[in-house]
This record gives sequence, structure tokens and C-alpha cells, in this order.
Amino acid sequence: MKYIEFDKTRKLDIVPIGRVAIDFNPVDINKPLSESSTFKKYLGGSPANIAVGLSRLGKKVGFIGKVSKDQFGEFVVNYFKNEGIDTSQIKYAQNGESLGLTFTEIASPTDSSILMYRNEIADLALDVDEIDEQYIKNAKAIVISGTALAQSPSREASLKALELAKKNNTVVIFDVDYRKYNWKNKDEIAIYYSIVGKQSDILMGSREEFDLMEHLIAKDSSDEETAKRWLSFGNKLVVIKHGKEGSTAYTNDGKSFKIKPFLVKLLKSFGGGDAYASAFIYGMLENWDIMDALEFGSASAAMLVASHSCSNDMPTVEAVNEFIKEEKEQYGDMIARS
Repeated sequence: MKYIEFDKTRKLDIVPIGRVAIDFNPVDINKPLSESSTFKKYLGGSPANIAVGLSRLGKKVGFIGKVSKDQFGEFVVNYFKNEGIDTSQIKYAQNGESLGLTFTEIASPTDSSILMYRNEIADLALDVDEIDEQYIKNAKAIVISGTALAQSPSREASLKALELAKKNNTVVIFDVDYRKYNWKNKDEIAIYYSIVGKQSDILMGSREEFDLMEHLIAKDSSDEETAKRWLSFGNKLVVIKHGKEGSTAYTNDGKSFKIKPFLVKLLKSFGGGDAYASAFIYGMLENWDIMDALEFGSASAAMLVASHSCSNDMPTVEAVNEFIKEEKEQYGDMIARS
């Protein structure tokens, strides 16, 4: 069954909105961040990583966001251009706002953490008058990141993009993407997550993120209860992720589809979610069956947690298919599926 209808006449396949940052990942791994001395610089930020991931998979990608007016901002714009991502809607901060910096820790393959610097940050300075209706009208889908809702004026800019997408029948994908930075309290999180969650078409998040979104309306919901709640608001697909335990997609016809992670040797525990999102969205754009899209997403995620970077290591379609083939040859045909 086809759950999502994308307008095939649109110029752009997908336009993520929100956070773009610089990641510094340690070269000297398996030690705490306080003892790391050498780092590699990468493009980072969940929406930015999703943009790169989908472009690597062959989709026509744009981006709506704001970067610092300095060499880090230039690095981001040039990186996007080299990846074939349209940068016409990336704005430069005018009041000295900085690009977000993320220092990651790989203390062990199963113990990773993230230290973010997000004060006076460029991506949260995106303003409502910098959201262009025609650009959204020309996209098959937009991806709104939950971090873009954390602070004004980015919050209002994202809600404007949501309204314009609904007006122009552009598919809305809400990637909850919770980061504690910049939020004041759980009530605030629940309010703004719910506004977008009630008007999206595809809703993706971890169990923790759904708990935050439901903070004011429900406590200790099961996955089934959560999915039913957000599907009732009009979503066609709700994807709930449980990390190592896998993920489940719930559809508006009452079905559910569960996937387990592929088996890989972990290098780090972050980055997989962005690869998962880009690959799953790719499957939806290609009108695949839900299970095939979940498997593709699970495979891409596995490849990313086994690699050093996020953006730089986003795989191609051929690479993901080869990974799936090799994994099935080694572990069995249905290893990733429940």
C-alpha cells in the first residue's frame, strides 16, 4: 500500500530545515574527551546530515537554514555545494552568531557522548522573513528538526514553513531530534513538538523523544498507544526507534512493521539516526514497501555507527545494497527483520 503521495512534478525531492554545525570527532578514540587531543572536523547537525545522506542516495536536495558569517559558515556552504545540495536558501547570520560546535567523545564502542556549544547560535537565528513559500512549494517534502523549535526566531520560522507546506501540499516529515540545549523545560518541549507532530505526515523519533512530546497529555504510553495517538492526528506513518532493540513503523491502516539492527562492530553510538532517517525517507520517495525502507534505513544506520564520521561517511545506494547482501550472506536472509 502507498501511504505517502509525493508530487512528482516538484523540482526538489527534499528540503531539511534547521541545525547545521561543525563536528569535531576524536582521532585518539577509546578515551574520555578530557584526554583527547586530536580531532577531525566534519559537517554536522542532524538536518544537515540527513541532507547529505539523501544527496548521496541520488536525491535532489535543498536546505533552509542559517550559518555564521565566517570561515566555518563558508565551510558548510562549500560542503553542501560539493555534495550537490542547493544552497540558495542558506542565510548568513548578521549579528555575530556562531555556528554550533560539537565535540564528540568515543570512550569505547558502547560509550559515546556529545558536548555541544550552542549559545548565540546561527541556526536558531533563522527568521520568519527568510522562509520562502515558492521554495517549499517546489519541494516534494520538507524535514523539520525538533531542535529548530527550541528557540525564537527559528521556532517561528519553522512553524511558518510548516504552514506553507500544508498550504501547498508539501509532505511534512518531523524528525524529533531532541537535544537538551536551548530548551527551558519539558512543558515547552511538549508544546512545540506537539504543534508540529499534530500536522506532520511522517513522524520519527526515539521512545525518549515521544515521551517528551507526550509530556502534557500522557504518561508511560506503550509504543502502540503512542502510534495510535499521533496517527489519529493525521500522520500516515509513525516510526518509533529503540536503538539496539530496533524500530517499528506504524501506519494509518492499523499495521506495524518491525526491524532489528544489522550486526556490526561499533565504533561509536551516534550518527546512526541520521543515516537511518535519510535512507528510510529515500525508500518512501522511491515508493518502496515499508519493510524494504526500514531495512535500508537500518543498514545505513549500521554502516554509520561503524564509521568515524557522520556526514563524510553517508553511503550511496550501491554501498547500502552491497552491505545488506553481505550481511545476509553471513547471518541469514532475514537477520534484520523480526
